[in-house]
Amino acid sequence: QVQLVESGGGLAQAGGSLRLSCAASGRTFSVYTTAWFRQAPGKEREFAAAINWSGGSTYVADSVKGRFTISRDNAKNTVYLQMNSLKADDTGVYYCAADPNDGLGLSRAHYEYWGQGTQVTVSS
Repeated sequence: QVQLVESGGGLAQAGGSLRLSCAASGRTFSVYTTAWFRQAPGKEREFAAAINWSGGSTYVADSVKGRFTISRDNAKNTVYLQMNSLKADDTGVYYCAADPNDGLGLSRAHYEYWGQGTQVTVSS
């Protein structure tokens, strides 16, 4: 069983940066694939980035490529999403998700555990 808690959201200006954190409980988290999804108002939840258990493999969506970076610190049971050059379109609730199965899944169905989300608002 893994519990995920996101933090680091807030208000940022366009062009600015935020770093989201996903803190996990459970000593097996270090072997979980972890991802960030986001959901804009009135839209479906969409994939943003994923990282494998070791941090050696990552994948980011085209919409955030070159601006967002996913990383993890297994000693701290934490996964991060560094968001730079923010745009108004990045506004939404950001969710952390984790799954014990291998592979960088891009769909919500791949992930068993979810956090409650953290709000990111980018003003233009």
